Amino acid sequence: MAAADLSISTEQRDGKSTVVLLGRLTLAEGPGFWAEVSGSVARVDEIDVAGLTTLDGGGASMLHAAVTRLRHGGSAPEIVGATGDVARLLELYRCADGADCGTSAERGRSLLAQVGDAAYDAWRQVRDILAFTGDLVVGLIAALRRPRTVHLRELGLLMERAGANSLPIVVVIHFLIGAILGLQGAVQLHRFGADAFLANLVGLSVVRELGPLMTAIVVAGRSGAAYAAELGSMQVGEEVDALRTLGQDPQRFLVFPRVLALFLVVPLLTAFADFVACMGGMFIGVVELGIPPVAYLRQLQSAVLLSDVGTGLLKSAFFAVLIGLVACQRGLQTRGGAEGVGSSTTSAVVIVLFGLVFLDAVFTMVFRLLGW
Repeated sequence: MAAADLSISTEQRDGKSTVVLLGRLTLAEGPGFWAEVSGSVARVDEIDVAGLTTLDGGGASMLHAAVTRLRHGGSAPEIVGATGDVARLLELYRCADGADCGTSAERGRSLLAQVGDAAYDAWRQVRDILAFTGDLVVGLIAALRRPRTVHLRELGLLMERAGANSLPIVVVIHFLIGAILGLQGAVQLHRFGADAFLANLVGLSVVRELGPLMTAIVVAGRSGAAYAAELGSMQVGEEVDALRTLGQDPQRFLVFPRVLALFLVVPLLTAFADFVACMGGMFIGVVELGIPPVAYLRQLQSAVLLSDVGTGLLKSAFFAVLIGLVACQRGLQTRGGAEGVGSSTTSAVVIVLFGLVFLDAVFTMVFRLLGW
């Protein structure tokens, strides 16, 4: 058998089937060599390379790959007779002992391994957010010493984007939430002749839970995603590095104004959302149950206390800080161009949504223990 300048023959030596290679084994002779040797169905015990006069990297790699292919076919060939440069090159391309030089399909990870990876990734993200929060606190302490280093020129614009621009969707969503609660409650309360307590159901549900939570979710979807995408684009475009070069702290220049804007506008949005949702419940009470608006408002006034409103607004303030911190942290951690910006934005929204629900549950349990 021959492949270009390479001669391939098979001999029997001491009961072993030996493939003898003579001449050149380079990348040019590779296809012929691969077809002759790796496709052999006969058992091969040795490959004698003592007769090789020329061997390059492509030939050495092809030779080792052929040995691996033959081993998969049931043979156990060994490369013998290598000397000088041929031996050194084969040693350079040799796989580690016991390793498989061939390309194998990647094995799927077990369910337990995937759960472990997800848990570790979640812990790593929480750790990064806590570290980011610590850096922000340190930056704020430094800002108290030098207030002019804080970039507050865009605070008004940021408040407009996060607050006034979010108002239409907040109004629509919370009016529908109030109406849905009213419809669901009206059916059940009417069975027991408790129509007047519709204001209690809608008012307390909205003011204590749904109002702050749904407002925060809307803000997270709008402003949180926008912050993550904006800071991510700045990070990819090296604008954040330029700020550091100019001696500006990104925490004080970029993060603090955004967190402050959310901290100021989200409680205001929540208060307005509570009012609109209660009006949605009143609309259903008037239309479905025939409750006079004055009676509904009086019952609402007696059912919803100032402390109930305060707990909801307190939640919304913490929700705002959470949205700002997570969105800015994920944005400043962006890597990898446009794809990285999209990934950071998605992860910011997902983490914020989970954090909002978790934080709401914590507040609910704490308020219950305190009797609020």
